Amino acid sequence: MNTTALSVNLNKVALVRNTRHLGIPSVTRAATLCLQAGAHGITVHPRPDERHIRAGDVRELAALLQAWPEREFNVEGNPLHNLMDCVRDLRSRKLPVHQVTFVPDSEGQFTSDHGWNFPADADRLRPLIVRAKELGLRVSLFMDADPAAMAAAKAVGADRVELYTEPYAAAWGGAQQQTQLARFAAAAQAALDAGLGVNAGHDLNRDNLAQFIRQVPGVAEVSIGHALIADALELGYCATVQDYLRCIHEGRSCRS
Repeated sequence: MNTTALSVNLNKVALVRNTRHLGIPSVTRAATLCLQAGAHGITVHPRPDERHIRAGDVRELAALLQAWPEREFNVEGNPLHNLMDCVRDLRSRKLPVHQVTFVPDSEGQFTSDHGWNFPADADRLRPLIVRAKELGLRVSLFMDADPAAMAAAKAVGADRVELYTEPYAAAWGGAQQQTQLARFAAAAQAALDAGLGVNAGHDLNRDNLAQFIRQVPGVAEVSIGHALIADALELGYCATVQDYLRCIHEGRSCRS
């Protein structure tokens, strides 16, 4: 695909739904509307406490994606917690899942806020990556923008890295914006040089996305949840997804 894929993270839709027992807003309806608007995939991050996405949501979304064979389902989480059980369950049911993103968050963590650490995490990641690949899954590792760590991520068997973009988003519009962009560009180039694909996510939004795509090489996928769902409350899913796709197109066009 000659673009950067947009994968919509639906955790916040589930979070709102879980405040009542009415089943609304519907996670599967949100996914359908985002896919109809042109999103390239759906992301979920089921945590052990099921405070947002639940195991049943993962199965229902995978079943929904059977009708969208050209789109991807990305399930992210800590492989030492419930992630591997989720994807094994999908595979046992012959339901689609294309990518797992290994994230080193703790069970009670508010949100993901750091990447894997090498060499400290290498030995425990390596067998988990082997198991994921035995299930036919592409493996992405959630990583800080450290160019020196990219070869180590490749060495443990990862196919891609997802660059943790909160530091860039926090610097947006300030004196450190270009410094952060240069840091992410260097990390992405190091990943590409090591033979890894490059994903990105965390606090990307309609203001900062195009510039990120423009200056960071080879971004294959962005996974966006909080900002996109917040925008959808005002604009609707269709208009929001299409505007994020516009941002991606704008960033890609300026690169060429």
